[in-house]
Amino acid sequence: MFNEPQTPNGDAPSMQSMFSDPAIAANPFPLFEQLRSMGDMMQIPAPLGEGTAWLITRLEDAVQIMKDKRYTVEMKEPPLGMSGLFGKGNLPLVDGSCHTRLRGLVSKAFTPRFIENLRPRVQQIADELLDRVEAKGEMDLVADYAYPLPINVISDMLGVPHEDQEKIQQWSNVIAQSASIFAKRDETNEAQAFSDYVVRLIAEKRQHPGNDLISQLVAMEQAGDHLDQEELLTMISLLIFAGHETTSNLISIGTLMLLDYPDQLERLKSDLSLVPNTVEELLRFNGPVTMPAPRYATEDLQFGGKEVHQGEMMIIILAAANRDEREYTDPNEFDIARDLNRHMAFGQGVHYCLGAPLARLEGEIAFATLLKRFPNIHFGEPRESIMWRENVQLRGLQHLQVAF
Repeated sequence: MFNEPQTPNGDAPSMQSMFSDPAIAANPFPLFEQLRSMGDMMQIPAPLGEGTAWLITRLEDAVQIMKDKRYTVEMKEPPLGMSGLFGKGNLPLVDGSCHTRLRGLVSKAFTPRFIENLRPRVQQIADELLDRVEAKGEMDLVADYAYPLPINVISDMLGVPHEDQEKIQQWSNVIAQSASIFAKRDETNEAQAFSDYVVRLIAEKRQHPGNDLISQLVAMEQAGDHLDQEELLTMISLLIFAGHETTSNLISIGTLMLLDYPDQLERLKSDLSLVPNTVEELLRFNGPVTMPAPRYATEDLQFGGKEVHQGEMMIIILAAANRDEREYTDPNEFDIARDLNRHMAFGQGVHYCLGAPLARLEGEIAFATLLKRFPNIHFGEPRESIMWRENVQLRGLQHLQVAF
């Protein structure tokens, strides 16, 4: 655990030193509380390249920066080995007219009204997954439920063959790890394999278009006035990856939290009308996304009484902002009936998560169906044996054995 605001020689600590302890991935919140206590902004060495970065841990500061057009998400270089996924046309990493154009191409597929129409299909998938494990009386909630539910939904939307889901899961695990600003290794081979897969998928849709989002995007690219080939590749790669990764982690982490807080679990089982509010509290209390794409100052400016220079990185810790004592009463308490006005799990501003309505729908159906079908759900392995993935930026469980 990082204990001091400065290293012995007086230098500011690096992100790598603060997050090097594997235990941080399982429980980063004491560290985040400590960072908030050090001040609203903390200057550190930039984790990507040379220069300075600023840690942002307060909710109101995070909101202001994410809504301020003087900051951009556009980076000079993508993370090591990830140029395929983070190439031209990546929605979270472009701003201005390019972002507006690209988001407009896919936004209709993620409106609340459109997503609500998916409810019967999402419910069907949830029930089918639980049907498969019911007789066994136990399951790995990650492998048997939390992962396959959202990947089935996004596969239907995009037109991705269901038989490819195992390969996609393997690629996603690698991509999630290497896309972090703390990436320790170059995963070029895996990223290239995923990119090659998407190229083949696009070629198949050109030959045999269907009633799916990828076919619609391919048609736009062929028309030549909305989307070029590189943007098409990046957009589809992002939709496949982002369309399931975070929601899968929401479902698995959320289930773990309910098992960790049996009083809240019993309260929810006795009143399933609390499920939507529970999803929001889970997103606030222990959501899967710790940090979004960094912001970069486009000019010299003042923020929080500090001088921020052009090009400096602003690292917004959403998970710290979501437990800001200035914003929430008893922020470290998990309360499914909390009167929650706002949280930062989906970001703010023009980069507010496009998939938020889908994530909410899938989360609500996943938890409600699980508790209706298996009200006696409990840990199927010792609590201490549960392993977290090593990615602090995009957190998730390796497994979660439950019995019912």
